[in-house]
Amino acid sequence: MKMSVDQALRKARSLSAEEAQALYAEMLARFPANKRLRDAAQEAARPKIVSAPADELEKVVSLYQQGRLTIALDAAADLLTRFPNCEILNNIAGAISAGLGRFEQAIRHYDRAIDLAPDYFEALNNRGNALNDHQRTDEAIASFDQAIKLNPNYAEAHMNRGIALRRAKRFEDALAAGTRSIKLNPACAEAYNNRGNALIAIGRLDAALVDFDEAIALRPNFAQALVNRGNALMLMTRLEEALESFDAAIAIDPIHVHAHNNRGGVLRRLKRLDEALESHKRAAKYSSGSALAAAEARNLQAHMCVWSNDAFDAGMTQIGSGEEAFPAFYMLAFEDSPQRQLLCSRNWTAKEYGAGRTVAFPKHPASTRIRLGYFSADFHNHATMMLIARLFELHDRDRFEIHAFSYGPDQQDEMRQRLVANVDAFHQVNGAEDAAIAKLARDKGIDIAIDLKGHTHGSRLGIFAHRAAPVQVTYLGYPGTLGTDFIDYLIADEVIVPTEYRRFYSEEIAYLPNSYQPNDDRREISDRVFTRAELGLPENGFVFACFNNNYKITAAEYDIWARLLRQVEGSVLWLLKDNEWAADNLRREIVARGISADRLVFADRMHPADHLARHVHADLFLDTFMVNAHTTASDALWAGLPVLTKLGRSFVARVAGSLLHAVGLPELVTESPADYERRALEIATDPDMLAALKQKLAANRATAPLFDAPRYTRDIEALYERIAVR
Repeated sequence: MKMSVDQALRKARSLSAEEAQALYAEMLARFPANKRLRDAAQEAARPKIVSAPADELEKVVSLYQQGRLTIALDAAADLLTRFPNCEILNNIAGAISAGLGRFEQAIRHYDRAIDLAPDYFEALNNRGNALNDHQRTDEAIASFDQAIKLNPNYAEAHMNRGIALRRAKRFEDALAAGTRSIKLNPACAEAYNNRGNALIAIGRLDAALVDFDEAIALRPNFAQALVNRGNALMLMTRLEEALESFDAAIAIDPIHVHAHNNRGGVLRRLKRLDEALESHKRAAKYSSGSALAAAEARNLQAHMCVWSNDAFDAGMTQIGSGEEAFPAFYMLAFEDSPQRQLLCSRNWTAKEYGAGRTVAFPKHPASTRIRLGYFSADFHNHATMMLIARLFELHDRDRFEIHAFSYGPDQQDEMRQRLVANVDAFHQVNGAEDAAIAKLARDKGIDIAIDLKGHTHGSRLGIFAHRAAPVQVTYLGYPGTLGTDFIDYLIADEVIVPTEYRRFYSEEIAYLPNSYQPNDDRREISDRVFTRAELGLPENGFVFACFNNNYKITAAEYDIWARLLRQVEGSVLWLLKDNEWAADNLRREIVARGISADRLVFADRMHPADHLARHVHADLFLDTFMVNAHTTASDALWAGLPVLTKLGRSFVARVAGSLLHAVGLPELVTESPADYERRALEIATDPDMLAALKQKLAANRATAPLFDAPRYTRDIEALYERIAVR
């Protein structure tokens, strides 16, 4: 007579472990779906816990608490050779390994602890932390979920789950988890701090500030909460208070990297650039090898025209990943390497937005018109709008339905009014979450979502990560690849992205036949007549000009400009004045090259139409190498001023070349610094050559593709029609 399941379970209690496992195997062959048998077999197969001596465990824990992690790990490893089946020891070894940044090793220890004790919710929580630190966020959340299932009132697991959810960009879920942890343990300062970060992520800054204040009240020496409080105040533009908060954090923890770095950001916004640079340098010093801290310092140096030999300025040998990823926009001015720019963009995108989400698109009534959604924070008087405004006016509204989604300030000005008058729908969405904006676009039936910001300040690529449309495009606002898996196309031209460089772009390249850049063929040039004296220029002499932002100027082109000034008697170099430090440093650098500082003239910013009018007093626009002139090149060409450029390898270093080809002046596109210098000298010393160039530019302005707005509009609409069927 065969044994029943109940009989087998009773008999197994009296058998050895090996005999019981054999019995379970025999019974499972007959009853493979029986849950009681499966559970009993798993329990029998589980190694038996053998605890290590309490005094030896306490010694390892004491070393860990003293921060002597390497010694603690050695002690734990020695103890594990004698007691490998001690679940508590494996959990401790996991914590020590995680403290040393050895996350894979930590996870193995936690897994062993959980194998030994499946109800060990503390180990599941710790395992979740290690997975989250190792950027395995979804697995981390699952581990916290298991811990909470075993102990629903485990406040620490709820808090840590909230941190992981915030990393996964599930901000509302993170907020709920944080609130639950506070309800379970209202005296936990970390819980308020972490919920404050979730509140920042969804834009509830006042509430975040309350949480940070509560965290600091519970623990007055909580430096990280003071840093986060400073971050919230900075976002609220309460800059002096933010500075005080960062200073308070530094008083507690003098080498707190983020406190120094973010303090530098506040000082920069307060226009105290010299102090800001010192803060960024301290952050770099206190975090040796930190790509983020080095990038912040190096970026600010570029804006101040500080060309030093500091370690972080000598060349970025690493590109930060994870929390160390730095803004991809910085990389454009660091290296003319499309390959490195792609890597930097990928790392920054992974940190800020994660992978693209998969969504189902609702069905909409068939429409004869393609619905275009343009997304930006700059739908006001801004350089992007000065380029693209005419396109909105010329779009064929019989074939296209135009939507503008503005997540920037509700700023009513001339450009905003011009835009609103020329779209089918204007959506002011600056107060909504990324996912909600994406859903609104899907609900509106947008066919092609067009990003106009990329990795520039104030962008919200998270909207596109949540899929706003079946086809998503990046265009105009950012001169490079975004490094995402959720942007399908980048609009460019064959000068900007030659075939051999396409592999360095995460997007498929959607080529326009001429230049990628739109222009306004009704752009106003004021009738204001400036005198040279009024602009600070000498009455006579050749005027080299560069109205690019000063951060684009490097020693490479400055050396050439100095030699041109030396060789062209009476010439001057007319530059835009960005800030007083850049102006002072540029004067010092020109003197160091043997040229009087009087040969430099700085132009203050002025109304765009007046700025265009003063171009008449320049003779030749000298472009920068690493980051070309973009809108400034179009300004110069529209105003009749020839632009001389040098082609680089990356998008950002080929823009002026694209514009010059589209305006019919390829002879002003050079391939090397030597060719650039030779050509500039030829033009500056041959009045007939200069006159011929200006005459050709004047004629081409009315006929060439660059300023032919109707032609450009037809070209980009044909492109939209091609990609809409993706």
